[in-house]
Amino acid sequence: MTAYGYHCSHEQIPPSRLLRHAVSAQEAGFDAAMCSDHLAPWLPEQGHSGYAFSWLGAALQATSLPFGMVTAPGQRTHPVTTAQALATLAEMNPGRFWAALGSGEALNEHVTGDAWPDKETRERRLRECVDVIRALLAGEEVTHHGLVRVDRARIWSLPAEPPALVAAAVSAESAAEHAAWADGLITVGCDPRAAQAVLQAYRDAGGRGPARLQVHLALASTDDEALAMARRDWRNGAVPAPDCWDIALPDDFARRADAATDEQLRAGIIVSADPSVHRDRIAELADVGFDAVMLHQVGAAPADQEAFIDTFGERVLPELRSAS
Repeated sequence: MTAYGYHCSHEQIPPSRLLRHAVSAQEAGFDAAMCSDHLAPWLPEQGHSGYAFSWLGAALQATSLPFGMVTAPGQRTHPVTTAQALATLAEMNPGRFWAALGSGEALNEHVTGDAWPDKETRERRLRECVDVIRALLAGEEVTHHGLVRVDRARIWSLPAEPPALVAAAVSAESAAEHAAWADGLITVGCDPRAAQAVLQAYRDAGGRGPARLQVHLALASTDDEALAMARRDWRNGAVPAPDCWDIALPDDFARRADAATDEQLRAGIIVSADPSVHRDRIAELADVGFDAVMLHQVGAAPADQEAFIDTFGERVLPELRSAS
């Protein structure tokens, strides 16, 4: 049966309130949760970006949910530092934590002052980081000289079982490329055909493990309010790849996103006031073959999150489970 998770949006919500929402999501019946490791929000007015690793320590203790995160080792965070953080979270919370590794966005990584590499170089760097992290989580001492450099590193506090290292991929090509090393897949979108293409490419390339899909949605009192929410709080979602990977500042992202049309917003976000529309769209995505669908209500206000959690807990999640 498909699991349905709550996406914790650090870019929009202060960490203290986000923790309360995660607890409420568990109480409402969500099966899991996840977040992304960002230094900056996508848009200036989103106004937040708590540190995911420290927040996860609190969230895993405050709930019994399994949690995942998307992070990008290699530039802002060295792979040894990433491995140590992953090991600590997994040691303290056996079987409840996974990490998706991606090649990153300039929005978060430019702050080191190092040049932002092209996509091919970022993919090669990611693979080096994966190998370093895996070896460290296996208890090995690691020295590595490549796009990342490591000198006689070792992680001393290790979990009994290392956390799953999942591929974060938005295209079929990336999903196929990462299938060789990944313990699972996470992708994003609300178009079943596009999501199926990414998942199929991963499986055809030998990809193993659970497949998860992150879905952005805007639930409000009316359709017009839901569309206004999408534009106000998540119009960054209308900026396509590869552009979104290479924009360095939230102000620049906002200028690029301001031109988004209603159609572009709806292409990346399920926009509706009707819970049954969300239910049916999510069911169609789950039927593609995903083991978990991670749901992100793009409205950032406390009332937006509370209404989403309550409505999905009382109606949408039970109906999804009943239908399946």
